Amino acid sequence: MNIAARIENQAKVRPNQDAVRFPKKIGSYNYLYEKLSFSELNRLSSHYANSLEAKGIKEGDKVLLFVRPSLDFPALTFALFKMGATPILIDPGMGKKNLLKAIESAQPDALIAVPEVHIIRMFYRSAFKSIKTFITTGPKLWPGLHSVKALKKGPWKDYETKQKSPDDMAAILFTSGGTGRPKGVVYTHRIFNNQTDVLQEIFTLNDSDIDIPGFPLFSFFTMSMGMTSCIPDMNPSKPATCDPQSLVANIKDNRATFVAGSPAIWERVADYCIKQSIQLDSVKYVVMFGAPVRVELHENFQKILPNGTTYTPYGATEALPVACISGKEILDPKSDKVQISAKGGGTCIGQPAPGLEVKIIEAHDQDIATIEDVKILDTDAVGEIIVKGDITTPMYLNLPDKTAAAKIKDGDSYWHRMGDLGRIDTSGNIWFYGRKVHRIELTKEVKYSISCEAIYNEHPFVKRSALVRYEKAGQLNAAVVIEPKENFKSKEIDKDKVIAELQGLGSQHEHTSDIEHFFFSDSFPVDIRHNIKIDRKKLGEDITKGIIQ
Repeated sequence: MNIAARIENQAKVRPNQDAVRFPKKIGSYNYLYEKLSFSELNRLSSHYANSLEAKGIKEGDKVLLFVRPSLDFPALTFALFKMGATPILIDPGMGKKNLLKAIESAQPDALIAVPEVHIIRMFYRSAFKSIKTFITTGPKLWPGLHSVKALKKGPWKDYETKQKSPDDMAAILFTSGGTGRPKGVVYTHRIFNNQTDVLQEIFTLNDSDIDIPGFPLFSFFTMSMGMTSCIPDMNPSKPATCDPQSLVANIKDNRATFVAGSPAIWERVADYCIKQSIQLDSVKYVVMFGAPVRVELHENFQKILPNGTTYTPYGATEALPVACISGKEILDPKSDKVQISAKGGGTCIGQPAPGLEVKIIEAHDQDIATIEDVKILDTDAVGEIIVKGDITTPMYLNLPDKTAAAKIKDGDSYWHRMGDLGRIDTSGNIWFYGRKVHRIELTKEVKYSISCEAIYNEHPFVKRSALVRYEKAGQLNAAVVIEPKENFKSKEIDKDKVIAELQGLGSQHEHTSDIEHFFFSDSFPVDIRHNIKIDRKKLGEDITKGIIQ
């Protein structure tokens, strides 16, 4: 089924319910909300589909989308789905070099973008050379450039949505490039539909729920379920800079029940709510993804959500959701999950999602052709996480070598290698130990980032820590970098005293007892998309270069 059929169905079942709302600031923290009902969204997307076809975009074309959050964003995206065209969605914050590489590798046929992108393409023509149709969300700047505003004109007609087979390409979503080259992940209509069903089952969502999507693409799932999606007043490319007072206003104005996005967003919101003694009584679900979530953040939200709790789904662009666990389950006094994590036993990410198989295999960096070639590990053994199911994507676009490295053939299906390390306990819970590329293989043992960092995060001075590798005199060393809490500065502390205390903590656990080298950084470099994943590679390079001491 074409994923656009879900919006057509919602327009029939609940035509007058709001599908999407967009905030317009009318005061310091007062908002009016522009709206599209499901009927209006369906009609606008059909009109756009007709208009885009008239401009030469056709079924099978790949269309690069750089459109800011707005009412037009979902309307244009669902128009492309209806046409059988393939939207390409790339995070603009990944840096110029990676961005241009991603665009060139995707070979788009058309571009719908903000004016800034059209100006940039004048200076980097080779990356945009495959594009034949150019459309701007702003004014028409020069001949040959069409505008979205002009597309809205003319008689509005119905559009007959193209029939697509389940395994036809629906979209191309690029990874952030946080641990390497950004890759275009091929999404099929089957995967979009299955992901929508699984997310709806995990969170028991229905048309009475109202969504605040801190990550814009999440709204496509919630609208497809019949939920109202309220676009928040924030820059989704920089979640760590969001204004929590604005988000709280958006949540309260709309009586939101489901809020989602990077932990970087919800850390700021939780801190603000606690300082201002605010409770979010309408919220049932605070869904945080992109990096492990600190226990303190779960605890803070228990004070803020009288009728809800936190959730931390685990997954990747290539496979989501893989697993999920709630804050209530983590903090349950009858559970020992917090204590296990604090002792270096990994972060519990819950049970596998419905219909998904998860296995732990021996970790290595070579390609694996078939499942017969892997060594599947026993319960509680730490290894590489692989997953199989109807929510796993089939390939990367135009990158056969990367596809071969990430997929394992199993008859007519395949397993996806998550690139993460973990274990599965006797109850079937998955425990996350960090990225595979962040493991440090020493002569006698392997050190895992999450396992080691948990020990030092218990120190009252430490905001967070990072296990890194660095070179000294040609020799590989393991070290821990400390980011102090806000009320400390690394230049103002007695480093020798803190290091001695950290070594004392490490000595109490076998897997950290031999870590001797500690460094300090007032602010960690983080990933582009979620603004919270630590760039351990850069920290290690900065130590090697003497930038961090």
